[in-house]
Formats: sequence, structure tokens, C-alpha cells
Amino acid sequence: MRLGCARINDSSIAGVKEIEKEESVDLSTLRDPQHDRERVKKSDWLIVLGVCTHLGCVPIANAGDFGGYYCPCHGSHYDASGRIRKGPAPLNLEVPNYEFQDDLVIVG
Repeated sequence: MRLGCARINDSSIAGVKEIEKEESVDLSTLRDPQHDRERVKKSDWLIVLGVCTHLGCVPIANAGDFGGYYCPCHGSHYDASGRIRKGPAPLNLEVPNYEFQDDLVIVG
């Protein structure tokens, strides 16, 4: 299993703008509508499985037309919240069960 974890430094202007951008996406424009707050437990963390929902390839982080993830196998583009925005993938990148314990992230 490939797990992708990304933390945005809330103190950076770029990090705050990225969070605000993903929170403001119009859900009617999404193939698999899901608000950013439904995908995260802490606004500065995103934890997803790094497996494209089309045919299981491994997407490249910080790439693609929406600045999130790009699957080089068949061209699916995900935004920075792991939501499918373009290409053949039918669903958003999967968010696994996880919890925070102090400074640790426990997945599973």
C-alpha cells in the first residue's frame, strides 16, 4: 500500500492560500463531490492512499493541472485535496482510517 501524507505549514502564506483554495471549490464541479473538510481531520494535513482510482497506478504529488496529484499512466488529475478533477479516474483518492496521537499519525 502506498500512503501519501502532506502537511501544509499553516504559518506560510502559500500554505494558507492552498487550504483556502481547496475549501472554496464548488462541489458541483467535482465528479466525486466531497468537501475538503470531509477529507481531513486537521486542516493542515492531508492523508490519502497513493493509488489512482482508475487502474491502481501511483500518482505523482505536486503535479497535474490542479497542483495536487497526477497519474502518469492514463492522465488523471487530482487537486491538492486528492479529489478527481480530470481524466479517467472515477473517484477521489481514498482517505484511509487514521488518527492523531500527539505528534504521531496512526494509520489503520
